[in-house]
Amino acid sequence: MRTRDTNKEDVVKQKAIEMLVKYGIEGFGMNRLAKESGVSVATLYIYYTDKDDLIKKIGTEIGQAFFSEMIKDFSPTMSFKEGLRKQWENRARFALKNPLKVACWEALSHSSYRDSLLEESLAEFKSAMWHFIENAFERKELLPISIEVFWSVAYGPLYALLRFENEGKSFNGMPFKLTQEKMDEAFELVIKALTP
Repeated sequence: MRTRDTNKEDVVKQKAIEMLVKYGIEGFGMNRLAKESGVSVATLYIYYTDKDDLIKKIGTEIGQAFFSEMIKDFSPTMSFKEGLRKQWENRARFALKNPLKVACWEALSHSSYRDSLLEESLAEFKSAMWHFIENAFERKELLPISIEVFWSVAYGPLYALLRFENEGKSFNGMPFKLTQEKMDEAFELVIKALTP
């Protein structure tokens, strides 16, 4: 049996992420991945049992890194404004540092792999966020709204700004650079919308 080469495995993961973003799940294949990674197809099967195993493992790894970053320096006992600000900082930092991984996660989370990836990646984050929201409700720092509306209002503006940053331009095609001032402006509007 051949042994694992962590350098090759890292190259395979990076190429897989790039290909999933570029070609989508439908255009992604093990033969193509082997060719683009500079390894034999047999080498891929040292690391993964099949295409589904590869996609699930890479997606889970990205999800765990993402959600771990989301709770960095975050506590469910923070005030609503302080905790949401920390969430924005953490999300923005991860997205700006890892645009390909975020694009890959986005693609996979809108696919048939979604449920298994979320189940593997979300547990600790989900618990922390649920307690954070409950605490904000109890302290009357947050308007009583559904979780879907909360998420849309709380994070939608941030993700729109990050998309503009990633594309390098705004709606009118003018160059766009995400600044702290723009983030602060959007954040303050979100706080006004969500708090009594």
